[in-house]
Amino acid sequence: MSFTHKQAASLLGNSSPSSRFIFAKAGICRSPHYLVGLNLCILVFATWRLSIVLQNFLYPSSFPSTDNATPFAHLASHCANITPIPTSEYHERQQKLAETLHALNASAYIAEPSASALYYANISNTAWHLSERPLLLIVSPEAIEDANGIALVRPRISILTPSFEATRAKLLPVPIANASYPEWQEYQSPYQTAFGALDLPSGGKIFVDGAVRHFIVDGLQHAAPQGTQVQSAPVEVRRLRERKSAKELEIMKCANEVTVLAIRAVREKLVAGSRESEGRALMRDALAAAGLQDLSLIVLFGENAALPHGSGTDRALGADDFVLIDCGGSLHGYQSDVTRTFALPRSSPDPEYVFLWITVHTAQEHALRAARAGALTRAVDKAARDVIAETDTAQYFTHRLGHGIGLEVHESPYLVGGSDDVIQTGHTFSDEPGIYIEGTVGVRLEDCFYIDEDGNAVFLTAGVGGQAASPWAP
Repeated sequence: MSFTHKQAASLLGNSSPSSRFIFAKAGICRSPHYLVGLNLCILVFATWRLSIVLQNFLYPSSFPSTDNATPFAHLASHCANITPIPTSEYHERQQKLAETLHALNASAYIAEPSASALYYANISNTAWHLSERPLLLIVSPEAIEDANGIALVRPRISILTPSFEATRAKLLPVPIANASYPEWQEYQSPYQTAFGALDLPSGGKIFVDGAVRHFIVDGLQHAAPQGTQVQSAPVEVRRLRERKSAKELEIMKCANEVTVLAIRAVREKLVAGSRESEGRALMRDALAAAGLQDLSLIVLFGENAALPHGSGTDRALGADDFVLIDCGGSLHGYQSDVTRTFALPRSSPDPEYVFLWITVHTAQEHALRAARAGALTRAVDKAARDVIAETDTAQYFTHRLGHGIGLEVHESPYLVGGSDDVIQTGHTFSDEPGIYIEGTVGVRLEDCFYIDEDGNAVFLTAGVGGQAASPWAP
């Protein structure tokens, strides 16, 4: 399919006039084959490149100058005023969980130090490393009556701890005023201790978080009283963490924005001859300067980018190569995840590769438009896949479109074919189409988005421009 100037401008939405011109011209190059090879197409891209080169000379950098000793210091201020989740929000989460458990006739919910325990009680597996000795968060719904005799439900929270670690467990920054800390001795079964502490009615249901290790699930099942079911937490419980609050979105926006700014800053430091390992070191320094923790880094040059998660080599960057950087980190526990494929300033990558970049960019934008409250997640995946299929490169888009993101980089739900999950307000996803032609080129673009109160998808990176504008403007 060829796009007219008007159609291409519509596809770009709010992008710059120069970018709209680029996409309109790219329509000339559409063909049933992924390698175009038309003189007219090359001429169009040569004209495009000339305009970019002129812009690079006239406006050499859009970044503040920094001291070479601290090249990324300017990133530190971007999220400096973003505060963690307040205690009151933890209490709201605990209350919602208790009410959900009560509605499902469940006696308790059990989690290890993990994203879920972090969500409900600020207990991460960084603060408490997992070992063969279980420490368990146990939340039970307690039915009570208020002064007027109205039935209420409140959370009762216990933290099962090894006895010799009890003091350390009580020092964890848990936002719970009245938590109990049942202890188990080395010679005791922690699971029998857990059930003794819960004082559960026989025949109840115990929901176990999906991240709990199998040997703990087995121990709970064997120790459970007669008639008590130990089972995985259902979707009603999982959904509590999937849908993000305004405060969570504030943190995630800043984390994703500063990740984009870090990639842009690193691009300014890359030159022909740089090694992938040097790019990773720069990216690590930039993200750390931005205040992010738990960093993840993929830096790939040239044909290595055709392997989505890395090549195991340390390739040198060619003057006209594409660079793929996929990276992120956590801010107050919440993750960022951004991918940019870009060219060096004043470079001239193969026009056919630029065409693939444009195809991926268009697919990313179509997916964002398909993502609305009430839509099926598979429909969003299909929206991106259909764009790429138009250029006969569908076989090179080899992974799902995206994943949920929050306290974990990858969490449910997922934007993937075959899924019937329904998108809801507060959901957050990555939008990351890609084309990977092994031995030749790889292109992936990734921005995360959320579903706002009106049911629309909005990029978490919108505060710093959202999508990449072109291969020369990531």
